[in-house]
Amino acid sequence: MTVPRPQYRRAVHPRERIAPRFEHRTRPVRLSEASPEATEAAPDVIPQTPSDLPTISRASRRGLDAFAFFVANLQTGFGPFLAVYFTQAKWTQSDIGFALTVGSLVSLLGQVPGGAFVDAVRSKRFAAGVAVAAISASAFALAVWPNFLIVLLAMAAHSAASCVLTPAIAAISIGLVGHARAGERLGRNASFQALGNALAAAGMGACGYYLSNDAVFYLTATLVVPTLMALSSIRPGEIRDVSAPSPGPGEAAAPAGGSGLRALATNRALLCFAACMVLFFLANAALLPLVGSVLTLRASETATALIAACIMVPQGVLAVCAPAFGRAAERWGRRPMLLVGFAALPVRALLFAYTDSPTLLVAIQVFDGISAAVLGVMVPLVVSDVTRGTGRFNLALGAVGTAMGIGAALSTSLAGIMADRLGSHTAFLGLAVVGLAAFGLLALIMPETRRRGTA
Repeated sequence: MTVPRPQYRRAVHPRERIAPRFEHRTRPVRLSEASPEATEAAPDVIPQTPSDLPTISRASRRGLDAFAFFVANLQTGFGPFLAVYFTQAKWTQSDIGFALTVGSLVSLLGQVPGGAFVDAVRSKRFAAGVAVAAISASAFALAVWPNFLIVLLAMAAHSAASCVLTPAIAAISIGLVGHARAGERLGRNASFQALGNALAAAGMGACGYYLSNDAVFYLTATLVVPTLMALSSIRPGEIRDVSAPSPGPGEAAAPAGGSGLRALATNRALLCFAACMVLFFLANAALLPLVGSVLTLRASETATALIAACIMVPQGVLAVCAPAFGRAAERWGRRPMLLVGFAALPVRALLFAYTDSPTLLVAIQVFDGISAAVLGVMVPLVVSDVTRGTGRFNLALGAVGTAMGIGAALSTSLAGIMADRLGSHTAFLGLAVVGLAAFGLLALIMPETRRRGTA
């Protein structure tokens, strides 16, 4: 029996005609066919660049390498060449000592204000450029007008500019790569600075020998050109401001109007680190001058060459090892690397106390290179760790620099008193005890400052 087909059909709305009949069999949309709106709505589909791995251009990376290299060239001109230059100009030892003391005092007292200035200024490149120009002008003034008043002003200007330049380089470096890769970048900076120191010392020594001692300062002044060229190649848009307050997850923002010094005084990790650095430099700063005195007594004819070798050996070790220490600090933490650097100091002092051979005294300087490589990377890295989100990075770096300067200033007096009254052997042993105390204090009170999984 056949059922007749009904003649009546329900009217279908036009929207229902275009509706899909079988939604459960809809063809999956490919990624290439997705609309921009759908792509933005699903951020897990397209991987984003992590905030802790910022994109750095090759020009900025190479520019920072060159800037660190030429800054070391600039600073080398104000090293041992100053005493030679002043002596040739018929200055008395008291005048030379007073001029050097003025520079040291400004350097000691200017660390905190210099760091605060770098924190306050928006462009870290501008702060670094002003400091470089001031150092170059100081060298030019020393060469052209070597009178007492100009020399004092030049020494003060150089020291003040150096107090700005050091935190500015650290801020630019960490701002470029982020906190997650700061250790490797700071190690690379230290390596290029060591190369710059070594090559500048050789070049300026040759310049002073074949030309004149004032030619050293003319050369130092002209180095401002390649230094500023290297700085200008660092792209400002790639530098993040590490001084700006930026609290992490679950952290409260630092009060904008709070006292910077009060913030430092309540930072336990920073205070522990500064105390360790005072003891380290109390033991370390006088070791090389004391070795110089010993070499002069045991091998007076070759003492100058041996002292030069004592300076060159640590620079070579620093250039080779600093990047490796930076990578190791990111992998294993800051505290193990600090322990390695602090442990090398008492070992070096003990070996000096029981070594008679001048050649072995030079070889022992390898331990100084290890300590220098560790601290060259760890000092700005640890300070960056303990001040994140506070906006006080450069101020804290200046405070730690002041602590280091206090220890270094007291070290030479302490070693001189021990050497005069008890002999150089006992002086080396005394400095070794102080270095061992620095290592023990670090092991007891210094916490690990590395933060995992942060930019």
